[in-house]
Amino acid sequence: MLDAYIIDWLNLLGRWVHMITGIAWIGASFYFVWLDNHLLPATQASDSDRGVGGELWAVHGGGFYHAQKYRVTPPGLPATLHWFKWEAYSTWWSGVFLLALMYWYGAEVYLIDPAVAGLSKPLAVIIGLGTLLGGWLAYDGLCRSRFGKDEIKLAAVLFLFVSIVTYLLCQVFSGRGAYIHFGAMLGTIMVANVFFVIIPGQKELVAASQEGRDPDPIHGINGKQRSVHNTYFTLPVLFAMISNHYALSYAHPYNWLILILISLAGALIRIYFVARHDGKASPAPLAAAVLLLAGVIVAIAPKPSADATANVQTPKELFAQVRSVIQSRCTSCHAASPTQAGFSAPPKGVVFDTAGQIVGQAAQIHQQTVTTQAMPIGNLTQMTAAERAVIAAWIEAGATTQ
Repeated sequence: MLDAYIIDWLNLLGRWVHMITGIAWIGASFYFVWLDNHLLPATQASDSDRGVGGELWAVHGGGFYHAQKYRVTPPGLPATLHWFKWEAYSTWWSGVFLLALMYWYGAEVYLIDPAVAGLSKPLAVIIGLGTLLGGWLAYDGLCRSRFGKDEIKLAAVLFLFVSIVTYLLCQVFSGRGAYIHFGAMLGTIMVANVFFVIIPGQKELVAASQEGRDPDPIHGINGKQRSVHNTYFTLPVLFAMISNHYALSYAHPYNWLILILISLAGALIRIYFVARHDGKASPAPLAAAVLLLAGVIVAIAPKPSADATANVQTPKELFAQVRSVIQSRCTSCHAASPTQAGFSAPPKGVVFDTAGQIVGQAAQIHQQTVTTQAMPIGNLTQMTAAERAVIAAWIEAGATTQ
């Protein structure tokens, strides 16, 4: 029990750090994309002569700011030059810490689903690690290939690549495990772009300026390409981060397709806002994103049960059966004092110890056990199809005790 308590605290603190550093990284990334797209030609001829390619005036927090961007490098570097990299590195390390804590250490609960694939814990962890490393190597190889010289072709190939990975992940991991590893793969690609491409390119620009030589423009071209990719990956990654709370997506039989379509919608939304910052926004990407999301919502909406009340029983009889199912399949986790290993407290504070608590959570019980069948998590307690049908019949009868 103490181990579960410590893991809960590590999870809480890890998530807090991950959220803080992620906000810092994404905020800086979004700001500089916005800044680049709002730069105007320098108004002073002297600035233009010094190599200033664009400038922007802004007011914030009671003060005025004047930002200038040089076409390549300034005539001389200042004593203090701020770098934006530690936000990215800290976000990745805290994310990997959470991934290892919840999905690798707790693989038998959160990552492995015997109904999907009978993986051993070591094999599941190896596949997870391989996804992060292999995803970066494949992405980087595509960017350095002939496809990398044509952004349209590269975007198409990358979309095909991540779609294949998404499908394969959903064939070996639990839905939530597949989703989080998809997000972790994109997050790894993003931070590797910073570490292996963007920062080295910036260091070369600084070195060239200090040594008085002309910088190689390829570093700026590559850095810009990877920065653009990072901003388009951001919304899909954020969706993957929060998806574990929404079984209606990851527990669906077509979870891989849902993830692909929602990720595509997120990228399209980001494309629209980037273009809007540049003053050339077509509503087409935003409209396409809305249609994709609406299509997913309609397509996966729960269907009415075929004949859940064929064997007519009184509400009292149905509830007695439901309570028996809940006690045998759910309360090992959802009790004031859980008995399931790895849980020091009931998930999300949901408890089914009393009749009132079961009735009060009837809609969520139905959603999680019947509609999405995401619970029991990993079906650890082996809830049967007949038991799920009992819950469905109880809901159809009004979800009462009498």
